[in-house]
Amino acid sequence: MTVDLKGNERIDELQRNGYRIIQNPERFCFGMDAVLLTGFAYAKETDILLDLGTGTGIIPLLMEAKYGCRHLVGLEIQPESADMAMRTMAMNGLSEKIEIVTGDIKEAGSLFPPASFDCVTCNPPYMIGNHGLVNPQDSKAIARHEILCTLEDVIAQTARLLKSGGRFFLVHRPFRLAQIITLLVEYKLEPKRMQLVYPYVDKEPNMVLIEAVRGGKPRLKVEKPLVIYKTAGEYMPQIRDLYGY
Repeated sequence: MTVDLKGNERIDELQRNGYRIIQNPERFCFGMDAVLLTGFAYAKETDILLDLGTGTGIIPLLMEAKYGCRHLVGLEIQPESADMAMRTMAMNGLSEKIEIVTGDIKEAGSLFPPASFDCVTCNPPYMIGNHGLVNPQDSKAIARHEILCTLEDVIAQTARLLKSGGRFFLVHRPFRLAQIITLLVEYKLEPKRMQLVYPYVDKEPNMVLIEAVRGGKPRLKVEKPLVIYKTAGEYMPQIRDLYGY
């Protein structure tokens, strides 16, 4: 179909099912963390999935490509990003299957019925507060810093919207791991699986992937570390597989 692009927008190939995505590098483009999250997460064909803070829709798009899912929803507060996501789904013929909703994560519990999702995914802002920000209203700042929502907002709304036994998949930074686990347990989202991500085998981890289950029993599996680069600019084989190379 014909795609109407707006100023500075581009179309990127995803190497999955022939899908493409509209992005604007002046606003925000998806990064490796979103790809890693979809590699760590899993879903069933019958699942209904919600992605909180979906940006331009990369996570529901990749989850649909991998698992099908009955229906997927992306919630995004920034209208310009939500508009790009809607046009991306239309371009891929997925408008009926992947629904983009413009709205606030803090109000997600009133936008959707309680306990209505089998899976929730989230690649949230990592940084606390406005430290180092020049313009807190900048779209990139909103994506990276807890300006419009906090980690607790994300976890609280997830707990409200997940079915009993439903799965929550989160990518975040290791320096906030203690807070993440504390909040998950507080909201009865039991951490069940965790994987640390290392840029190189001899470096400290810079990402953590977590699966939690609504009402699950205490038992946490720590998976073997995931290393991104073999050498500078050369991905490890498992990372190439995630990108479809």
